Amino acid sequence: MELTAVLTPADEGGFVALNPETGTTTQGETIEDAIANLREATALYLEEFPKTLKGHPVVTMFTIPEHA
Repeated sequence: MELTAVLTPADEGGFVALNPETGTTTQGETIEDAIANLREATALYLEEFPKTLKGHPVVTMFTIPEHA
């Protein structure tokens, strides 16, 4: 099963990883650690709460104007 991982830098260092299809979130010191932890957390979530996934989410960016 192919799922989406969204990674952002954590304030305390490392990365926060989110799987938007299930809402599972975890963290890791490196991108590889964060993805490995997300893989494990998402697998455990899906064991407990099986669901049929309806495709990948659309991930994009948007801009908020800065105030001077």
